[in-house]
Amino acid sequence: MEKSHIYPGANSINCYLNIKNCNEAIEFYKKAFGAQEKLRLLMPDGKIAHAEIEIEGSLVMMGEENPEWGTRSPISLGGSPITLSIYVKNVDEAFKRALDAGAKEVMPVKNQFYGDKTGQVLDPFGFKWHLATHIEDVDQKEMQSRMDQLFTGK
Repeated sequence: MEKSHIYPGANSINCYLNIKNCNEAIEFYKKAFGAQEKLRLLMPDGKIAHAEIEIEGSLVMMGEENPEWGTRSPISLGGSPITLSIYVKNVDEAFKRALDAGAKEVMPVKNQFYGDKTGQVLDPFGFKWHLATHIEDVDQKEMQSRMDQLFTGK
């Protein structure tokens, strides 16, 4: 069997989070999203050089922010331009678990025109998470019609 060019457990595209207080973040992600820790490599000062967790079958890589390496966290930058999206079996339960773990509500859970039930939270480390459960298959034409109705009332 030919050796894969992709790291075991990874996909072709994976997110890599630069985090202030990465050790704390891993514990938060375990509580909030049921993350399973896969790897933790420490620098001599005890900060994380590289870590890997798995959430809902997807690999999330992360490391402590390090300005010398050109990596800064959303907290240091004053926000993040990205939103991480997770499909879960029960968005209501996942949303509550994230809030109970210390996330802040950004958008309450509600049914969306595109067939998902979603909510958004902001984690204590500056990342926004879009939690979703797919509840209905909607084709593109119907989705566009629903979006038009939502934004124009027509």
